[in-house]
Amino acid sequence: MNSNEKLAKEKKYNKWIVVLSIAIPLVVAILFGVKLPNVEPLSFLPPIYASINAATAIILLIALWAIKNGNRKLHENLMKFAIVLSVAFLAMYVAYHMTSESTKFGGEGLIRYVYYFILLTHILLSIVVIPFVLITYVRAITDNFERHKKIARITFPIWLYVAVTGVIVYLMISPYYT
Repeated sequence: MNSNEKLAKEKKYNKWIVVLSIAIPLVVAILFGVKLPNVEPLSFLPPIYASINAATAIILLIALWAIKNGNRKLHENLMKFAIVLSVAFLAMYVAYHMTSESTKFGGEGLIRYVYYFILLTHILLSIVVIPFVLITYVRAITDNFERHKKIARITFPIWLYVAVTGVIVYLMISPYYT
């Protein structure tokens, strides 16, 4: 397949990438504000979804190692698993916030600024990374590996940052859960 055919194949996915990149953060923001009445809080979820973030970070690192060592199939499977983990995280995160009140960070002084900086960058980059992950994935499944590698160099550190800071945010706020 020549590069024009690869680009045409890739282009078929562009509408979905745009739709999902807008719809996912929008739906999460809307659902974040919805509280389900008469539903027991799902207070057991935060350590689970924090663990999923940790697992995602580890999977991303192993996937990087796999591709650097020429194991494309392992890399592909690990990246698909990382996407599944991210979707599972998102579902649990939304479910928790639809059943529970938000926890206020109780730290004071410098640690408060550190926490909010990490939280803010985590949230913003978790939105930014969505189209990057989708584009990177599409370039791989359409066999456009040169273009895949170029964007993966941007996607990987952002996605890893989001996964790691998700764990850090959880560890910093977990003493304040009621």
